[in-house]
Amino acid sequence: MPPQHDGAAVLEVRDLEVAAGGRVVQRGIGFDLARGEILVVVGGSGSGKSTLLRHLVGLEIPEAGSVRMHGLDLHHGDPEALAALRRRFGVMFQAGALWSSMTLGENLMLPMRLFSTLDAATRERRARERLAMVGLEDGFDLLPAALSGGMRKRAALARALALDPELLFLDEPGSGLDPINAARLDELVLSLRRDLGVTVLMVTHEIAGIFNVADRMLFLDGARATMTALGPPSDLLASGPDEVRRFLRRGADSGVAA
Repeated sequence: MPPQHDGAAVLEVRDLEVAAGGRVVQRGIGFDLARGEILVVVGGSGSGKSTLLRHLVGLEIPEAGSVRMHGLDLHHGDPEALAALRRRFGVMFQAGALWSSMTLGENLMLPMRLFSTLDAATRERRARERLAMVGLEDGFDLLPAALSGGMRKRAALARALALDPELLFLDEPGSGLDPINAARLDELVLSLRRDLGVTVLMVTHEIAGIFNVADRMLFLDGARATMTALGPPSDLLASGPDEVRRFLRRGADSGVAA
């Protein structure tokens, strides 16, 4: 799909080395994420996709290297400044991580109450607007238990948008969804980029989603413990490394890349 970004880097990752359970799972990771871009991170099971994401959002400290947002290090610095920087992005976790005892409205308003100066009426209005953006305009008073899997994913995405982030991190947004609902979620991500101008980094194993939404794809090789490809999915399918073309061909052979 054609790029829709202006080239200015929102996120800069340099020589990143990440570990899990005392074992280095990826090293030498480096890329820039341009404003308005959708970058998809893929790789085989156990290649370190979610581990990388946890380091990118500051939940874990890398063994080496750096992650900078607008030039500011996400792992080192004054705690208050780091917290303020991290509020400039939103995270949608794989399982949704919605508070089960809170309604969707309360889930969305909680970060606004904790991290903004918005008054109660404004918090409610924004929560309803965000829910409407993801097709849950009637869900403000519902509990997460009342939702289908696809609706929970959309509610989690709405909460990630609660503080008007400029950057979204999405961890396996299509996981557990049937192909129709996964495709709808892809369309939603594209509409958010178009309407809000957000930049997106998405971890996924859904090949259809790669071709549907990604400007560029980063491939993590679990055996080599490093990235082995970075570029537009169509280019990598045509002329990428063998293992990357095999990975993508599973989707192309089923028609999703057409």
